[in-house]
Amino acid sequence: MSSTTIVYIILAGILALLVALFQYKPKGKFIHKNIFILALLRFISVFALLVLLINPKFEKRSYFNEKPNLVIAVDNSESIAYLDQDENVKSLLESITNNPEIQERFNVEQFSFGNSVQQLDTLSFKDSQSDLNLVFERFKEVYESSITPIVFITDGNQTYGNDYEFSASKFKQPIFPVILGDTITYADLKLQKLNVNKYAYLKNQFPVEAIVVYNGTESVSTTFKVNIGNSIVFSKNLNFSKTNSSQVISFNLPANRVGVKTFRAVVEPLSTEKNTINNAKSFAVEVIDQQTNVALVSDITHPDLGALKSAIERNEQRKVRIIKPTEYLSKIYDYQLVILYQPNNKFRSVIQEIQAKKLNSFLVAGAKTNWALLNALQANYNYKITNQVEDFQANLNRNYSSFIVEDIGFDNFPPLKGNFGEVTFNLPIETILYKTVNGIETTEPLLATYETNGIREAILLGEHLWKWRAQSYLSKNDFNEFDDFIGKLVQYLGSDFRRNRLNIDYESFYNGNDNVIISAQYFNKNYEFDGDKNLTITLKNIDNNSTIQFPFILKSNSYEVDISGIKAGDYQFTVSVNGENISRSSSIKILDYNVEQQFLNADVTKLQRLATNSNGKAFFNTESQELIDVLLQDNRFAIIQKSTKNIVPLIDFKYLLALIALSLAIEWFMRKYKGLI
Repeated sequence: MSSTTIVYIILAGILALLVALFQYKPKGKFIHKNIFILALLRFISVFALLVLLINPKFEKRSYFNEKPNLVIAVDNSESIAYLDQDENVKSLLESITNNPEIQERFNVEQFSFGNSVQQLDTLSFKDSQSDLNLVFERFKEVYESSITPIVFITDGNQTYGNDYEFSASKFKQPIFPVILGDTITYADLKLQKLNVNKYAYLKNQFPVEAIVVYNGTESVSTTFKVNIGNSIVFSKNLNFSKTNSSQVISFNLPANRVGVKTFRAVVEPLSTEKNTINNAKSFAVEVIDQQTNVALVSDITHPDLGALKSAIERNEQRKVRIIKPTEYLSKIYDYQLVILYQPNNKFRSVIQEIQAKKLNSFLVAGAKTNWALLNALQANYNYKITNQVEDFQANLNRNYSSFIVEDIGFDNFPPLKGNFGEVTFNLPIETILYKTVNGIETTEPLLATYETNGIREAILLGEHLWKWRAQSYLSKNDFNEFDDFIGKLVQYLGSDFRRNRLNIDYESFYNGNDNVIISAQYFNKNYEFDGDKNLTITLKNIDNNSTIQFPFILKSNSYEVDISGIKAGDYQFTVSVNGENISRSSSIKILDYNVEQQFLNADVTKLQRLATNSNGKAFFNTESQELIDVLLQDNRFAIIQKSTKNIVPLIDFKYLLALIALSLAIEWFMRKYKGLI
């Protein structure tokens, strides 16, 4: 409170006293005691009112205790149940969370992790993957600025994501791993890794690479073999010892028939092996009878060329060659699709040959494109020539119907550079991406496709696609979404296509631990995307004829269903639209492989190193009381008393208002009783 306010309060007291004395001077026979009481009441009322007018401000300080957080993260993956640790986990969790001293000392929060990280509700131990890295990435965002020790209950075996030890090093909180699983080392043979291409070409051989690892001290012999059905297509004897603990087997297998071929690689187990599930793994190869060769024709050097080549060749069925216009003319029959990158005068003969031979093509235009040449050589579109360039961002057309286009964040991609001006099309087109200029969405096409007399073409009116691919990597840590988008466009241009109102996007086969996701798009009779329908998928297991049905969920501009939980096997499926006589059928194969059952022991060394590097301590699942004692005795996790200081104006004190009302009321009743009013 300032000195000026104190002076005002003193003056208010003097003024209130003068008013009270002036009002109640002794008169005649009136009792002095009553005068004194009335004067006091009047003084209180006037003084309180004057003080309210001055409204002095006071400091109000409150104290509270702040507990540290205690986060308990529990591994909910299948490997915990496979190692017979599920009951141990529940018992350990109960002993920690029900301890009254822990509850008094910490704010306890519980999470489970496996495929994802979420608040702990119930433990099922059915997650098919263990992404331990995700735990520390999520916790770093939430608990970075608070005192938060982590009790990390896991076997330490990671099957998915980046190395969790690296992400934990950035998480500046003590970590207390609780190690689950057997720590005794048993002799074990393991098919560590199997590298094989997803596609092979008919009448060729495809390479396979297998890595077999031995964990033991004695010298052992075994046999590695690959079966297809009941036939052995490859076999090799292997010898291991303590010093020779791994071998790489490289071999080729023939691709004799078109279709999906399933193989099973097996390492014959030792008689003393405890875990034989990790001795075998199924794999599949889709044999195709044709490879799509794509000519990327350009007379300039540009980063877009490398981005397009990498995106297209992500699908092993496709090969891209970057060539000059003159070279393409001499090898025109070697390619099923041609991409014309920013044509100039040297493309005259190329464009004429493409039109004469009725070839599919993809035109990528940019600031160096010769539009005068393009206007003169074809009649499908006409560009109003200007000498200016402009930047265009993309906006997805959700009603595009030729194939499924996922929204991969086009509106957040860097702008493409193209010529300023309008392109007029002289035939019906389907727009994939519209132009957005200076934040304003337009109806002008940025990327479009069209078809005339069985010839399919696409046109992109901007360069710098490489920036899109780079942005896709920055957003998702991989190029997959952008590469899939370009791959679908190339597949549309390079294949026989018949327009359908119901389109399905799926893979021929999936590994057992993959996310099995099938997408679909449904269009009305005007080929506009219809998001108001109910789509269902019916799967029939070919082996036992059992059927199961799942509904699709609307996601952005497509429908999607996740059937990751189905058992391994061959399935026929039908996607149907409720209320419409429209359906599509096909088949998929789910390979039998459970990555969570490949481990025999906990990763003790890594978890102990994790504890040491974070200034924590590792415990085994039988040491729950020791863990509780360490948490309670660690001075870093003491309860902290904090205070808050608030500046409160006097008018907020309700008791003062009550005092004024009470004093005025008592004064009035006394005056009324004494006959003074």
